Amino acid sequence: MDWSLLGCGRSGHATYAPAEAELRERLSVQTGEGLAWRCLRCGAYVPAEPAGAGPAAAAPAVRRGKEVRSVFILRVFAVERYFRALVFGVSAFAVWRFEYARASIEQAFDRELPAMRTVLSQLGYDVDRSKLVGLIRHALTLSSTSISLIAAALAAYAVIELVEGTGLWLAKRWGEYFAAVVTSLGLPYEVYDLTTKITVTRVAFFAVNLALVLYLVIAKRLFGLRGGSSAQQARRRGESILRTAIEAAAAERARTYRDTDTHPDPDPATSP
Repeated sequence: MDWSLLGCGRSGHATYAPAEAELRERLSVQTGEGLAWRCLRCGAYVPAEPAGAGPAAAAPAVRRGKEVRSVFILRVFAVERYFRALVFGVSAFAVWRFEYARASIEQAFDRELPAMRTVLSQLGYDVDRSKLVGLIRHALTLSSTSISLIAAALAAYAVIELVEGTGLWLAKRWGEYFAAVVTSLGLPYEVYDLTTKITVTRVAFFAVNLALVLYLVIAKRLFGLRGGSSAQQARRRGESILRTAIEAAAAERARTYRDTDTHPDPDPATSP
């Protein structure tokens, strides 16, 4: 799959007209439809006005190839983080509201439980041994301080997931480090949780978190791995169409200078 072309199909071509004449010649070509400019992302020549213009140093940084794919993968993880933030945010609000409605909930629970016990016992289900009923009873015995702490912890986790998701969605370096550190801190607890009981939900959460950490550390070269940030930037510069044009122009100038220096023009005063 050509991820650069896919990025252009989604966001449009990233053409740019440098102010430097030699670079303009390298990034444009005359066609029957007029002047076409080379897209800095997919490399195709687009017969239309450039999306931007100015000095080459002011040209936008355009992601190409694997960088486009990387952004897509990070945004998939970001959506999952946003979903977690929503779930824990709603849970925090529900727990907070529970404190104010606990009296009415307890009255309704005590009122409806006998009827539920009778109906479900006829179906062979023991309500008193239900984990859900036990959880409700335990929740009704919690102190106001405990409920407030639980709500605060859920809200804090929702905020952390929101920050993670935002950093990953924007594909920022700080977001990658933040997500890698925060997610890795929870992995030991998830491993312990799996040793007590294996469920589909626990396995899924652990698999997603482990995949995120491994991808960030290895593919994004965090913590100096595989050359770190400098190696990543070097690869990005090597894939840059504008950077390639600048280097080619510089090489041509140097070659012209060498040819001129090797074969100088004869001095008219000394010529026969």
